Amino acid sequence: MKIVVLVKQVPDSGEERTLRADDKTVDRDAATKRMNELDEHAIEEALKLAEANGGEVTLLTMGPGDATDTIRKALSMGPDKAVHVSDDALHGSCAIATSKVLAAALGKLEWDLVLCGAESTDGGVQALPHMLAERLGVGAVTGARKVTVEGATVTVERQTDEGYEVLQTEGPAIVSVWDTINEPRYPSFKLIMAAKKKPVESFALADLGVSADEVGLANATSQVLEFAPKPPRQAGVKITDEGEGGAKLVEYLASEKFV
Repeated sequence: MKIVVLVKQVPDSGEERTLRADDKTVDRDAATKRMNELDEHAIEEALKLAEANGGEVTLLTMGPGDATDTIRKALSMGPDKAVHVSDDALHGSCAIATSKVLAAALGKLEWDLVLCGAESTDGGVQALPHMLAERLGVGAVTGARKVTVEGATVTVERQTDEGYEVLQTEGPAIVSVWDTINEPRYPSFKLIMAAKKKPVESFALADLGVSADEVGLANATSQVLEFAPKPPRQAGVKITDEGEGGAKLVEYLASEKFV
């Protein structure tokens, strides 16, 4: 079985994020960058499936040159190799353009299953798996808390607010996962050292047959028109209970339209 895992380098979600003044995109240079948290769970699940069924795991990322740091960290978990799509023209690409580029990259690879996190912490769109499936003409089963592969059949328990649904599709397929699916392994020193020697293939837009006119900020389907720093935190309202505390509390909640 050949499995491809989509990996994205994102600004650390635990830090304050800012936008660039020149083009109103996320200022990634000012942020601490790391692997998208849910992608770690996708890698772990891919490794488990490869261990159970045999095969190899390939990472695929689209990002700037410094995304190689995230690629090496992801490789240290155990995948066999990686593919890095990098091109200056990609800056500011929307989800639709991103899906076009990743679909073109997947067209260059052999795969039976594509795994990815259910969402990225810098976008939270949750639409990319479906966009990829539509472009590639394959099934998409998303939001998985469990994945089982038997022959060409992929069975997924999709996590919902009420419990879970059981979905099936015939491979090849795209599957996205939540963090409830597993606990990612901690890379050993041996794996960290081995990751430095694992092959990383690079693609530019020209290699994928995608024009710069189809991607980038100028061709994005949405844009930020204006932004402002969030206002400073205001002091709270203190209510002293002198027999009318309950009434004052309800009064305040009503003024804030909570009740």
